[in-house]
Amino acid sequence: MEFVFPVLLIAVALIAVITLAKSVRIVPQQRQDVVERLGRYKRTLNPGLNILVPFVDAVRTKVDMREQVVSFPPQPVITSDNLVVSIDTVLYFKVVDSVRATYEISNFLQAIEQLTVTTLRNVIGSLDLERALTSREEINRHLSGVLDETTGRWGIKVTRVEIKAIEPPPSIRDSMEKQMRAERDRRAAILNAEGHKQSQILSAEGEKQAAVLRADGDRQARILQAEGQAKAIRKVFDAIHQANPSQKVLAYQYLQALPQIANGTANKVWIVPAELTKALEGMGGALGGLSQMVGDAPSKEASDDATAVEREAAEAAQAAAAAAAEIHNEVRVAEAQASGGNAPQGLPAPEPVSPASLVNDTSDQRERG
Repeated sequence: MEFVFPVLLIAVALIAVITLAKSVRIVPQQRQDVVERLGRYKRTLNPGLNILVPFVDAVRTKVDMREQVVSFPPQPVITSDNLVVSIDTVLYFKVVDSVRATYEISNFLQAIEQLTVTTLRNVIGSLDLERALTSREEINRHLSGVLDETTGRWGIKVTRVEIKAIEPPPSIRDSMEKQMRAERDRRAAILNAEGHKQSQILSAEGEKQAAVLRADGDRQARILQAEGQAKAIRKVFDAIHQANPSQKVLAYQYLQALPQIANGTANKVWIVPAELTKALEGMGGALGGLSQMVGDAPSKEASDDATAVEREAAEAAQAAAAAAAEIHNEVRVAEAQASGGNAPQGLPAPEPVSPASLVNDTSDQRERG
């Protein structure tokens, strides 16, 4: 008897602990527990502290009320052009009614997976490969609508369906890569041709504008040059008429030009007339007549400098006579070399001209004028 009482006490305490454990249930947040009493649904335990009838009430399932993500394995699907593609999907759902999710279907995850596969095959089967690859949004929207309508009576809300990958066969991938490469090459060739065309057009436009500008610049330069020459001629003409040059000045200018004519590198043969004085006299007379026609009369300043002008004219005449004599000698030497040392007998040798005669002829012509 001494040992029976402690054993009974321990058994009563153990039963009390077990009864307390079975009668008290703590449910965490975002979870619901479905309770059955004697095998029949009794109530749903909400988050917090809940009291059960021990040994009568029992928790059937613990349902997670948070949104869940399920990734299904790749499924082979045949397109409308008889190509087998592998499609990998991801499903987002949440339980909105724990009682229906427990009693309406035995395994809602498996049911959702099979429903997704069958719906996906129906959708992809009506599309060809190219459209299936480019119509993911349409496929996702169709799957979401079908799954949401079917799983609604199970107490489940499908929030989103995503297709992770659509893998065509390797041979189809190679063909697609070749097609895309050819398309990119074609676009590159078109862009290169367009760029070359634009560059040619711009180059032609630039050359055209440059030619127009060069022509305009040349025209302006010619106009300015002509205007400059016209102004220069007008200035010289006005200066000559204002200076009123005399016959002596004109003869002096002619005598100054004779040595330059004789020293020209292109003058190989220079024919000196025998009557050089008469030629100078005729030139002076012509110039004198021209001065009389234009009303030329020597001014007072020109008369004062007459002596200096005569002296310069004499020096110029001497230089011209010396150049004429030198050229005459060169002509005779050249004729002798051409005839082998025998000068032609038909033409008489011209008489040499002296500087004094040039000066005297000029003075006589001035006195006669």
